[in-house]
Amino acid sequence: MIRMPGNPLVAYVGAASGGVWKTEDGGVHWRAVFDSEPVQAIGALAIAPSAHTVLWAGTGETFFIRSTTALGDGAYKSTDAGRSWQHVGLDSTGRIARIVIHPANPDVVLVCALGRAYGPQQQRGVYRTADGGKTWTRVLFVDPNTGCSDLAIDPGDPNTLFAGMWQFEVKTWHLQSGGPGSGLWVSRDGGVTWKRLTGHGLPAVNHAVGKIAVAVAASNPNTVYALIEDQDPTLYRSDDRGATWRVVSRNQDMAERAPYYVRFTVAPDDEERLYFVSVRFSMSRDGGQTLTRNPFSAGGDNHDIWIDPLNADRILIAHDGGASFTLNGGKSYTRVVLPIAQMYHVHADARVPYYVYGNRQDGSSYRMPSRGLAGGITEGQWGHVGGCESGFAIPDTVDNVTVWSGCYDGGLEVYDTRTDHARNVRVWPEAGYGWRPADLKYRWNWTFPIALSPQAHTRVYVGSQFVHLTTDGGASWKVISPDLTRNDTTHQLTSGGVTTDNLMTFDGATLFAIAESPLQAGVIWAGSNDGLVHVTRDGGGQWTDVTGNVPKLPPWGKITSIVPSHFDAGTAYLAVDLHELDDLAPYI
Repeated sequence: MIRMPGNPLVAYVGAASGGVWKTEDGGVHWRAVFDSEPVQAIGALAIAPSAHTVLWAGTGETFFIRSTTALGDGAYKSTDAGRSWQHVGLDSTGRIARIVIHPANPDVVLVCALGRAYGPQQQRGVYRTADGGKTWTRVLFVDPNTGCSDLAIDPGDPNTLFAGMWQFEVKTWHLQSGGPGSGLWVSRDGGVTWKRLTGHGLPAVNHAVGKIAVAVAASNPNTVYALIEDQDPTLYRSDDRGATWRVVSRNQDMAERAPYYVRFTVAPDDEERLYFVSVRFSMSRDGGQTLTRNPFSAGGDNHDIWIDPLNADRILIAHDGGASFTLNGGKSYTRVVLPIAQMYHVHADARVPYYVYGNRQDGSSYRMPSRGLAGGITEGQWGHVGGCESGFAIPDTVDNVTVWSGCYDGGLEVYDTRTDHARNVRVWPEAGYGWRPADLKYRWNWTFPIALSPQAHTRVYVGSQFVHLTTDGGASWKVISPDLTRNDTTHQLTSGGVTTDNLMTFDGATLFAIAESPLQAGVIWAGSNDGLVHVTRDGGGQWTDVTGNVPKLPPWGKITSIVPSHFDAGTAYLAVDLHELDDLAPYI
């Protein structure tokens, strides 16, 4: 996100999967300006300081803690303030975390490319163009496992730049943040050549660190800060343009989950005033030595912050609830709500008019009518239906009253739309936060499967590594299958890398899909997130592994969906996803 410097009326916001939005009246009205482009995941925005109609967008999500983060296809450029766009290359970089434009020459641009992050690749690091994107040179490359997490330019000396390089990889069963590739780099010739900074107060090369953010103080470019993921988030400071460094503080409030955060900025008029965006929004007035939690709480999960270089009271914050801005230095905020929700799944009931149900990332479960009786669908016709942000909200299409709503950690509620009452019916009362999957009785996917029987609506199935069944509205459950995953214990270890992140977003050996045949009771299919497909023909008495019968199915794929045939009880259709193994091909 970014505003036009000095102009309080114009601002741009880039959404995780909702494109680019622009306001020209100070945030009262917003319009989409990127909808005609083939990707909508925005990782970075930048306005040329010397030509305010020149706007750049880097695509692909870079705040990364779960499998449902969207890839991009490179960089885009607009020369007419967002009215039209040109794709300018870097197609395979996957995710762009930052774009820096030379303050006097809009044709000189540097791009911080994280990469797809699903395996080793060459197309990551820092790229530079001197002709407005016609040609590119990869000027900083550490290794195939390391990409760029942040990039900062000295506004007084554009020949000086700093880059945070991040060794990072995600698999279905694991997130690895950090390693020998992570480090802080500097260029003194406008980004043409780079040198790694180690020692002199910074961690040694053999001390593994993770994600890195960096910022140069505009009011005093001698002062540079680096926020580095370590066992505790650590803020370093240099007062000699990066020659020597010292630890300022170690504070979890600066970056509570590093891959999802590690972003901060320095006030343009005061090198001692810093702002940190994380779960909370914090500020320091003493160069990061102490932090004060700001009462601002518009969206939670704050990810980016921009401060007008010409007016430090104008601040724009991006968060999981949209964006918020202040014109008085944080005394008050105005929240921007845009139609950019990320929905996990969608279901419909059988009433007339039918209602639509779904779960929204960092929101709740919702239902709404498919049409209004007074010419439109109003906000007041939306309602919550139990559960939480992740997973499913599935209505019972027989009674059209009951809704089964899931939540991460095996959370499950039955919601009655007549009384607005939710009842907790989770299978097992054990919180998985912080535990290795191998240590849990039941392993639950972030979006564990829920399925209502098309034969008898009181039969409801949910999946851990087992298939569980209730016939009494969730009052009791029984296991009706063996472990239907590969149960590979090497895929059930602690996740996170430098810092532990066992929050069920990368748990291996879990079920991901369950479906019963609409033609024959007891024919139930189950698919796992490690590539197995099973079927039972007797309601769970005996299960058969039919994975080997699926032609050309690569191992370890995530069985994302199973749809039994409506014409033949022995036929089913599968969708298999291997993008977390860096295989982007479709498998149906």
